[in-house]
Amino acid sequence: MAIAHAAQGQKLDIPRLGPVPAEARTQTLFKTAELEVMRLVVLKGKHMPTHSVARSITLQCLEGCVAFTTMDRTEQLRPGQILFLEGGQKHALEGIEDSALLLTILL
Repeated sequence: MAIAHAAQGQKLDIPRLGPVPAEARTQTLFKTAELEVMRLVVLKGKHMPTHSVARSITLQCLEGCVAFTTMDRTEQLRPGQILFLEGGQKHALEGIEDSALLLTILL
């Protein structure tokens, strides 16, 4: 089944994780030929192994806290904080708390 993405100009609500975060899931919100925007869910203790993306990304913490590792250093990313990476930069994530992030990827 194809994932339904928002249409141009369509307003979306990005739901909070709520009391049962195990039911929360990562989902693509928008996708065009040039851009993909996702709500990324990283639960406490879960890891996203080291990887890279071909083009630039931004990652904004909506709730919770993650450890973001890149360029041989680890930073905590908390609500209201955003970071940017050029394409090809290796990075990894770990959930310090149940977390929801807004990930933007240039395609």
